[in-house]
Amino acid sequence: MIKAIKPYTPLFFSLAMLSGCGGGSSSSDTNTTPVTPPIVEELPSYIDVSALAGDATTHDTNNSGHGFSTPMPNLSPAELNLHLDGDTDFETAFTTAPNDTHPDLDGVGPVFNNNNCNACHQRDGRPSTVLPSTPDGRIKLGSDAGIFLRVSLADGVCNQPNSTNDYCKNTPVPGFGDQLFHRGVLQAREDWQQNHFGGQADVYLSYKYTEFTYPDGQTVTLKQPVFEVDNAWDSPSNYSLSELASSDVQFSARNGMPVFGLGLLEAITDEDILALEDPIDSNNDGIKGQANWVFDAVKAQQGIDNPVSLGRFGWKASTPSVRQQSLAALRGDMGVTNSLFAQESIANTLMHDSYLSRTNYQDTGTDAQGLPEASDEFSNAVVFYAQTLAVPARRDISNPDVRAGAKLFSEINCNGCHTPSFTTSTQSDLMLGGVKAPEGIKGQVIWPFTDMLLHDMGEGLADNRRDFLASGRQWKTRPLWGIGLTKTVNPGAGFLHDGRATSLEEAILWHGGEAQTSRDKFTQLNKDKRQQVIVFLQSL
Repeated sequence: MIKAIKPYTPLFFSLAMLSGCGGGSSSSDTNTTPVTPPIVEELPSYIDVSALAGDATTHDTNNSGHGFSTPMPNLSPAELNLHLDGDTDFETAFTTAPNDTHPDLDGVGPVFNNNNCNACHQRDGRPSTVLPSTPDGRIKLGSDAGIFLRVSLADGVCNQPNSTNDYCKNTPVPGFGDQLFHRGVLQAREDWQQNHFGGQADVYLSYKYTEFTYPDGQTVTLKQPVFEVDNAWDSPSNYSLSELASSDVQFSARNGMPVFGLGLLEAITDEDILALEDPIDSNNDGIKGQANWVFDAVKAQQGIDNPVSLGRFGWKASTPSVRQQSLAALRGDMGVTNSLFAQESIANTLMHDSYLSRTNYQDTGTDAQGLPEASDEFSNAVVFYAQTLAVPARRDISNPDVRAGAKLFSEINCNGCHTPSFTTSTQSDLMLGGVKAPEGIKGQVIWPFTDMLLHDMGEGLADNRRDFLASGRQWKTRPLWGIGLTKTVNPGAGFLHDGRATSLEEAILWHGGEAQTSRDKFTQLNKDKRQQVIVFLQSL
């Protein structure tokens, strides 16, 4: 099995044979002295790459707070107009239904986590990390939180998604579902007069801190989030009686993630991704890599018998397309129904039935014509926007420290999971989420630094919750392109699935499991070399 695309470009050289000549005597006294050829250093293939997404790279927004928010420069005029429509829709804040003045804006909730896409993907990047006012305090998640909790019942291992096991979907918590909504519209709860705008439950966040010490004595403070749930709708006065308090309920935090370059990642062929799998670690490098096979809502809507596809998006590669990822978030995170997810997230629960009765069935998730809350025009524009955001070009590629860091990145085998490059499909009829792909996405040489596979990342990052085939210790390799602009776009952003890492250095130190060897090699570098790895990452 191929573990990763070769990180080196061979350099070739010619040897000149040197000779010395004597005087004009008829006999030759020439001596030929063998010369040892110079040692030519092999450089990583990506060391001089600037355009990380080929023709879909943007070069004019570097070091800008809007570095992630530029359309692909190779869109047609019609595609650019659709992208710009999607840009507007991405920032649209929905309101409680009915909204007679602006009916196109109604439909949020009745329970939700945020009311617009930008709230979790600030400037198309990561959200600000939620922090208590004091290190030992805790804070209630509210409208400024770009993070939420997945929930489900422990249900063992699922190895082969099919119709008999509901395609390995997680088992929802009775009365709650598979996502915990910490916000709601005014009368979402039966006790709404005591809990205005309350969701399914209150979620509180605090942190515990530890010190990591390098072999050279330098220390780094690491923080780990601790979530507490209280005031559940089904038992507000005694949480221990809530369904959420059952011992078999599993929770997992999900932080918002960047949304640029997604169409390019979807256009990588299945074959190229699957070629990197090594589930039995056949080359004994400690790195496996496993695909996640997941339920495909688009295929199901099309009536395909086995609606299963390769997972590509989400922290555990639990969705197969940008369309499903976007429209599931529209219905889930925001509570706005659409043609792919036409029912409210809490449909057919006692909470929803009570809400409908209390509000005289004014907010059923459909309009008078039976259509969902988000039109197809709105949905298609938002999906296209997320598919066609450009990837920012690299910066400082001639900086000696950046170049040294690029070599160290390879030497400590970070590219064992963060595969540098792919070429997107050139298929003439390429479909993304059931819709014809833009031409500008096809045939691009891209450098996302991800293998798109699942890896065991160790106990420190484990959420102990299955997600389709992904175990409680597995996470999808995050793309690294654009990561150096994260703090430029949003200075308050954090890294990893729950935002725990304030810096790239902290994120590296949390790596374990299959990444433990690379992480340990990083810690054994001296301070200057560690910084070179970081500045290389910041160049991406």
